[in-house]
Amino acid sequence: MVTIRAEGLSVLLGRHVAVSGVDVTLEPGQMVGIIGPNGAGKSTLIRAMLGLARTEAGRVTIDGQDVARIDRRTVARAVAYLPQGQSLHWPLSVARLVALGRLPHLGPLSRLTDADEAAVRSAMARADVLHLQDRVATQLSGGERARVLLARALAVEAHALIADEPLAALDPGHQMDVMDLLRAEAKGGALVVTVLHDLGMAARWCDRLLLLHRGALVADGAPMDVLTHDALAQVYGVTARIERDGDWPLIVPTGRVG
Repeated sequence: MVTIRAEGLSVLLGRHVAVSGVDVTLEPGQMVGIIGPNGAGKSTLIRAMLGLARTEAGRVTIDGQDVARIDRRTVARAVAYLPQGQSLHWPLSVARLVALGRLPHLGPLSRLTDADEAAVRSAMARADVLHLQDRVATQLSGGERARVLLARALAVEAHALIADEPLAALDPGHQMDVMDLLRAEAKGGALVVTVLHDLGMAARWCDRLLLLHRGALVADGAPMDVLTHDALAQVYGVTARIERDGDWPLIVPTGRVG
């Protein structure tokens, strides 16, 4: 299992403070949503957690080890990463593209083993793209491509998964399927961290939300404790309808403040 901890983490992008003094511990078995308006520092925070963004202050540890001192293959085996907005340039089949998720486990010039092939097939089935395995990935729709790239991340079989806006380009049904899948990964003991813009989805599926504003972590807790009228007004500048429909929370922005 994987625990990620940020201590006093700050990141500059040029002269801009993208992340400011974040302290947070992310533990196995949690589905953690990172939310906040555009430019809040969400993507920069997760990149820093993976050692992909240079820190100005503080540090990140993965299972107690400084991420800056861990070799990249070890990080890639421990934490699968699904970046946002990836472009596909090579006409690979879907099966071959998903198989790239096994690279952290392979040595130079190694071939896929039976266990690797099984991991690839399982990942495609869980992401609902097994029927696309022989298609050329560059010829897929945006939603199909998003699910294939999620399958590639799942094929790593890491104990943690970080997904940056995994719902982009998906229709409502597949959005729910993806959130169910991520939730199942967390229930199975993995740490799942995902950047989300849909507050209703975040409230319904996540165990915990981190609310970022101008690079700072301004709220951390259960969804309905974080998504308050005051927080939405101060951070997003919106009024909202916040209520429950049976067991499900409803978060519907209704207008601009002021």
